[in-house]
Amino acid sequence: MKPSVLFVCLGNICRSPLAHGVMQHLLKQEKNAQFGTIDSWKLY
Repeated sequence: MKPSVLFVCLGNICRSPLAHGVMQHLLKQEKNAQFGTIDSWKLY
């Protein structure tokens, strides 16, 4: 089973989409990355 990652922003300044993009970029560079879903949500 491949692990999934969810970045959640709980404040007014949302950084979860940035973290989402950085994680996708890092996983694309990693040859043996075994991840399922990467997503981000803004909750406030």
